[in-house]
Amino acid sequence: MTLQWRPLTKDDVERWAQLLAEVEKVDQVGENYGAEDLADDLDNPLLDLAEGTLAAWDGDRMAACGLTACGSAADPAHRMHLWAAVHPEYRRRGLGRHVLDWAIRNTPVLHERRHPGRPLELHTSVFDGNEGATALMRAAGMTPSRWFFTMGRDLDAEIRPAALPAGLRIVPYRADLADAARGVRNAAFTDHWGSVPHTPESWERTIVGVHAFRPEDSYLVQDGSGRGVAVLITHYYEADTQATGIREAWIQIIGTVREWRGKGVAGALLAHALGEFRARGYRRAALGVDADNPTGALGVYTRAGFEVENRTTTYVLRLAGEASGD
Repeated sequence: MTLQWRPLTKDDVERWAQLLAEVEKVDQVGENYGAEDLADDLDNPLLDLAEGTLAAWDGDRMAACGLTACGSAADPAHRMHLWAAVHPEYRRRGLGRHVLDWAIRNTPVLHERRHPGRPLELHTSVFDGNEGATALMRAAGMTPSRWFFTMGRDLDAEIRPAALPAGLRIVPYRADLADAARGVRNAAFTDHWGSVPHTPESWERTIVGVHAFRPEDSYLVQDGSGRGVAVLITHYYEADTQATGIREAWIQIIGTVREWRGKGVAGALLAHALGEFRARGYRRAALGVDADNPTGALGVYTRAGFEVENRTTTYVLRLAGEASGD
């Protein structure tokens, strides 16, 4: 088998989407992406297309690909993430190892350009049912370091009402609230493992400026002075509906600032969003959560009717400096 390896270009998104669709048919992890979604990923300002992407081609068929994007911060360490996929028909042929070896060689080069002298870690996430990828990560010396759940619920089931604390209100997302929403997200995720603050550019280019963003299904909770205290950002993937026949609201971000935690804000915001999702024709809602989330989010989601559907392990390889710890 002779394959051609080269970086991705923006002209490759249709073939990339086809590759991921074939992967989903076998792995069944509930992820479906269209070409427009992938074009947004390639537009990430922290991704170097020429040196941070790699794809294997068998003629005009994409057999494998990998991307390593930089992080916007490096405190306590620069955590670069590898996102990779291998077509099911090309597995067990060394393509995954080729992509991983490339990432291990290449991330230090990209790292030194953006965060020279800082500790560097390569992170990648593997769904627990993917035994081949799990074995590959372990063979490369990567350590399982964190576990995440994908949780979902049907919207035809009961949505339990929950009241906001007195003095708070929920407002729909608007463009003039972008800085407030970003600030709430950054404050809420300060103590979350692996999280880095969003800059105005990264917020626009990866969260609210992408094809999947749904402002009409996203919300900010404000106090009496208008200050944001909680945020919920929703993405919707048309490719997912085309593949499953079900409209699913993906809750990309939900967070509450520290001083308002434990007071029912997140539960009330989530109940409000679920009711609105149902009214707008969604049939399901889903989100991702750190299994060891320090804020009690897992309990909030469980009480709101969400159930664990998939489990993911994040593997880490330290490439420079000291480990980042928690």
